[in-house]
Amino acid sequence: MSITKINPRFAVLLIFIIIVGILRVFNAAQLTAWSNFTPIGAMAMFGGAYFSQRWKSFAFPVLTLFIGDVIIHTVIYDGSYEGRPLIYIAFSIIVLIGILVIRRVTTKNVAIASLLSTISFWLTADFAVWLGGGTDIRTQLPLSRDIYGLLQCYWQGFPYMINFLLGTLFYSAIMFGLFEWIQNRFPALQIASR
Repeated sequence: MSITKINPRFAVLLIFIIIVGILRVFNAAQLTAWSNFTPIGAMAMFGGAYFSQRWKSFAFPVLTLFIGDVIIHTVIYDGSYEGRPLIYIAFSIIVLIGILVIRRVTTKNVAIASLLSTISFWLTADFAVWLGGGTDIRTQLPLSRDIYGLLQCYWQGFPYMINFLLGTLFYSAIMFGLFEWIQNRFPALQIASR
């Protein structure tokens, strides 16, 4: 019985994804003004940009997000995790943005992908909040079930969207920059262009 050789590129990419997943769990334990300054947007774009097999581009970042969610909601917040399908759809859209926009890793492409990812995540995630019965942060009453309630939900989520963008840019600079540097130093990690 032979053990198949692990592809070094795949191993390094998976290590990046796992480290970011761990960082996210630690970030979730701190509810501060920097809430949503997380690495998940960068992780999704990174998976989309670098995994050569599309199923891996989606599977590993989404699975890491799911495992992190379960840990956050059962250990940190001491409750059960029911999941929110729209959040996973939003996250999958970010992976797709990584696939489509970051065909070549450049600062410009990563910045554009970060902005598009943030906007798509904000629109989808806050729609999910409103759909799930979000509350007015001033009155603590439920948001109205009309366009005004939805717009208020987006307005309330705007500061978190800015934090998400800043987190995505910050962690993207680290993840993409570090991986590009590593694969330039170790040619075995490079693959033929897409």
